Amino acid sequence: MILWFLLALLLLMILALPSWWVARILQQHSLPRPDFPGTGGDMARHLLQLHGLADVQVESTSSGDHYDPSARTVRLTADKLDGRSLTAVVVAAHEVGHAIQHARGEMLFHARTGLAWLAIWLQRLAPAAVLIAPLLLTVMPAASRLAIGLAVVAMLTGLLVHLLTLPVELDASFNKALPMLADGDYLQEQDMQYARRILQAAAFTYVAASLANLLNVWQWFRMLRR
Repeated sequence: MILWFLLALLLLMILALPSWWVARILQQHSLPRPDFPGTGGDMARHLLQLHGLADVQVESTSSGDHYDPSARTVRLTADKLDGRSLTAVVVAAHEVGHAIQHARGEMLFHARTGLAWLAIWLQRLAPAAVLIAPLLLTVMPAASRLAIGLAVVAMLTGLLVHLLTLPVELDASFNKALPMLADGDYLQEQDMQYARRILQAAAFTYVAASLANLLNVWQWFRMLRR
């Protein structure tokens, strides 16, 4: 019993600590920097222009920093778009990295985008499948198992999206954003070290999300075998 409790506690820490660590790292470097010549939005526009992507828009969002390939738009939260902080600049460069992946037609980026679209639709169907599965169990056992199977497929697709997302994010961070920041001499040497730490911390959120999704899939497989 104690062993199971310790394993559960360890799993909880693995899932929760990355998010806490990321929030802490981002907060540490979110203080205004008067020595920076521009905001995160300015940095995004400058880098897009530099890489021949002036047609990619930069907008404010309230739903988290991201690049929208369908709209060809880099979206930053207000504190990043208008903030003169290390976090704002680094996050802006990272999202521009995704715009570069899109413009270059990089395989993993497009595979992840297409699979994410499929996962969204499957995850919309999965809750209904889970709800009707117990109702079908007594009258149509085969249909009940099919409904649970649909939920498992949705979770497996979500897991695959997370697994594909990690290398895409790492590439946008370490093969795109960091070289752009270093080559342009935008940041001092100490700031570059902090920038790397910010991007490393953010990558761990995708590792945690993959682990959580894997746990869900394992639980559903156990249910399906019963």
